[in-house]
Amino acid sequence: MNAVGNVAELAGTLSPTDRVVRAFRRIAEVDRPEVWILLRSETDVLADARAVEDRLAAGDDLPLAGLLVAVKDNVDVAGLPTTAACPEFAYPATETASGVARLVEQGAVVLGKTNLDQFATGLVGTRSPYGAVRGSWDPERVSGGSSSGSAVAVALGIADIGIGTDTAGSGRVPAAFAGLVGLKLSLGVIPTHGVVPACVDYDCLTVFATDLDCAVAAARVMAGPDTRDPRSRRWPADVRLAAPAAPVVAVPRAEDLEPLSPEYRAAFDATVSALEATGVATRTVDISGLLDAATLLYDGAVVAQRYAAVGQFLDSSPAGADPTVAAIVAGAKAPAAHELVTDLDALRRAKVAAAATLAGCDALLLPTTTEHPTIAAVQADPLGINRRMGTYTNFCNLLDMAAVAVPGAATAEGHPFGVMFVVPAFDDQVAVDLGARLTGVPAPALVDGGVELAVFGAHLRGQPLHFQLEDIGARFTGAVSTTDAYRLYALDTVPPKPGLVRRGPGLGAPIRGEVFRVSAAGLGSFLGALPAPMALTSVELSDGRSVVGFSCTHDAVDGAADITERGGWV
Repeated sequence: MNAVGNVAELAGTLSPTDRVVRAFRRIAEVDRPEVWILLRSETDVLADARAVEDRLAAGDDLPLAGLLVAVKDNVDVAGLPTTAACPEFAYPATETASGVARLVEQGAVVLGKTNLDQFATGLVGTRSPYGAVRGSWDPERVSGGSSSGSAVAVALGIADIGIGTDTAGSGRVPAAFAGLVGLKLSLGVIPTHGVVPACVDYDCLTVFATDLDCAVAAARVMAGPDTRDPRSRRWPADVRLAAPAAPVVAVPRAEDLEPLSPEYRAAFDATVSALEATGVATRTVDISGLLDAATLLYDGAVVAQRYAAVGQFLDSSPAGADPTVAAIVAGAKAPAAHELVTDLDALRRAKVAAAATLAGCDALLLPTTTEHPTIAAVQADPLGINRRMGTYTNFCNLLDMAAVAVPGAATAEGHPFGVMFVVPAFDDQVAVDLGARLTGVPAPALVDGGVELAVFGAHLRGQPLHFQLEDIGARFTGAVSTTDAYRLYALDTVPPKPGLVRRGPGLGAPIRGEVFRVSAAGLGSFLGALPAPMALTSVELSDGRSVVGFSCTHDAVDGAADITERGGWV
């Protein structure tokens, strides 16, 4: 079942209005006012929930019906102010950010706007005049930023979906601290229209949820280009739709893991062992080049984008400006244009080097962050700890990579520990599949589209040519059989292949096969390389569908053994 189907079942366990009542009861129980910059009234939220119920009664298909959304307050929601955690910056939003609007269109209901590290600058969750957002399971520890409030709202059982942003790790570090799933898709896949920019070329709208199904269902709805965001992108024609059955995952060398606290290092080692126990092969690689590239986000000229976003506003010294944030943004004015050109060239070179480092691997497994500090420790060293926490997250957007953050093995004390599967741009589904494998759940489908392809012989799972499907990222969707219009023959080829030929209704027998979803370009590559006498044509299935499938020319079966009575190749 796909992610949307699973979440529809979750949404259906309570009516939308009942979910709202339960959420506000939970808000009162936990008493965490610092999570919210603006919590909508229960009356208004209930009105939205009733509107969803009316749409359901009218027959609308709403897969996210009644799921409650907490929106980071640098993301616009029409009718609510956007503050970016700075009161003087506030403006009334006249339209909803496209990613959030798509959730609402599918039946989700917005609870309110959540607290954050001001202007999305920080990984700690303490840089806000609205208060430091405390950790979900230990109020003495930081919640992680900048998307602190959205993550904690989900972790405390208030919201089903948390919407954050991620430039340097803000959609992943809070997930790690709270034991959540955090999705940071490839740049531009979820448009950033309606988001206050931090570093506009490297900003992402992100999703938090307690489980992979819910997170993927939200991201799947939010994905897709928007002409109002010139940086938005669609899934490419050759997008990979699945991880291979026997994946290879890169892991860092011991020296690349030195920034980890002892507790986190032990937890990471345990997580790698757990992943290997699922049948994943691991390969140790040198990630020092990635870690060096990460420093360009704040120590290089790229940080000038932060000044371009809000620098002139902060130059006016608003009373609500966080001193640490203001200092970071003010420093971003210093780089010269030629320094930016140099750093952009360095990033391009680092991207090529990263591809070489990870060649032959399906993903890179990393600890999400280095430690889980207390609020007091961050207050004593706001820059040093924050910098350390971004060690493994900062390079991702700079190098146009995607990441799926999931819980790893708990620490020896039983505390949450998070890891990320990092992949090249548009291999997001591969990262989702690996995250599912590690956490022991069925892998939900993130990427829409593709073409169904039926195979009946050498491309079946376990057969000698199945690797060709894995090479293009084909996704298994199920076992099938044809109608009784087909006959199957054993062809004299190397490797041996069956030949499927349509003879007419009742002139054959149901033939067993498998269906995979492949990208449009993947199907084209199959067709372009198809050797005679094989062909791709429409094949009628016993369930009434017609899909593209492998067959062969009629003359190719002259003299071939008829194996129809076997019902399949294997």
